[in-house]
Amino acid sequence: MNTGQAAVEHNKPPAKAIAAAVAGNALEFYDFIIYSFFAVYIAQSFFPTGDKYTSLLASVAVFGVGFFTRPLGGVLIGAYADKKGRRAAMILTVTLITIGTLGLAATPSYESIGIAAPIIVLFARLVQGLALGGEVGPASAMLIESAPPNQRAFYASWQMASQGIAVAVGGIVGYLVSAQLSLEQLASWGWRIPFLVSLALIPIAVYIRRALPETLEEPTYHNDAEMLTIIFTRYKKEVILGIMVLMATAITAQVGNYMTTFAINTLKFDPKIAQVCTILGGLMMFLFSLLAGLLADKYGRKSIMLWPRVALMLLIVPMLYLLVKTESVAMLLLVTMMVTLLTGMTGASSLVAIPEMMPIALRATGVSIVYAIGVTLFGGTAQFVLTWLIEHFGAISMAYYVVGTSILSIIAILMMPETRHVNVKD
Repeated sequence: MNTGQAAVEHNKPPAKAIAAAVAGNALEFYDFIIYSFFAVYIAQSFFPTGDKYTSLLASVAVFGVGFFTRPLGGVLIGAYADKKGRRAAMILTVTLITIGTLGLAATPSYESIGIAAPIIVLFARLVQGLALGGEVGPASAMLIESAPPNQRAFYASWQMASQGIAVAVGGIVGYLVSAQLSLEQLASWGWRIPFLVSLALIPIAVYIRRALPETLEEPTYHNDAEMLTIIFTRYKKEVILGIMVLMATAITAQVGNYMTTFAINTLKFDPKIAQVCTILGGLMMFLFSLLAGLLADKYGRKSIMLWPRVALMLLIVPMLYLLVKTESVAMLLLVTMMVTLLTGMTGASSLVAIPEMMPIALRATGVSIVYAIGVTLFGGTAQFVLTWLIEHFGAISMAYYVVGTSILSIIAILMMPETRHVNVKD
């Protein structure tokens, strides 16, 4: 083995350290998105307006509120990761997500404590958003900084793949809960079970994250204001392009998550069937995110970002039309599968290209800001917008929302540089 190869092997972290980062990330996303899977029942517990549509709209609006603390989390925790290290920031985010999850799992219903119930739920969502806003930047930075140069996209693809794991596990837990309980039990207390499962696992995530390798050797900046000034001046173009790319990814990811609510509320499917499509979607995102990482290492980042996005833009309208027309379980599963696997591919390749555009000294902060803003503005409003569009213009209208934002994302991808050969240690 030559000196260069030895250096790579010496710097390469053990597989268990990467698994620790992925496990913590998956757990945090599970906590965040499980809310959307049980939005119908959460609406009944905390937002009893007397009108089912208004209650659901209030519930998904509070789901969206969790996105609006993401930019703050991105700035604060991202900057902390660039000053104190990736490991410390990633332990902090798991701790915060614990607080948010406990708030959701333990809060009594509106019937029990009145207006305090939705206020506590709102606070819990804000804390969860703060944690996730600061999670993606440090985790993505650590993954690409740990990887051998020719495997960076595969390592980074575990960021998106872990979100697929979270969706799949959430779907499995949701299916088991839905299969064992009646609709009355689900609405009364059964929806809390997935959050309690998460709380039991969080201490393990905190423990294993302490074993993560530190990839930031020496911080360059110690002043948050200076870091932000440099990011929004010297790297302004990179920030704007990154936000435009993640915009469509955030929306289509939420379309995939929303299929559970759509199947129950609009298509009137049994909740157990809706949870099956969630499991399938998570598995597709997991598998095809990793495939995208392998392909991006071989063929470059831009093509793997571009072509799945183009395919989804062309397919989404006819797929949703056929789903609404046939109201078949098979079509529901096909739509979910295609949306999630294509989103996983373009998302995974984006989450390596965007960090590679940023210097190591500002990488966690920069990626956190790009991710938080892109996901806040579009992912955070997606479920509210989708619910409103379906109510006023029919189910097909959400497909055109995907098409419009995909066009803007494609333009941004074409303007981005190819980053496969950049030195991420600079």
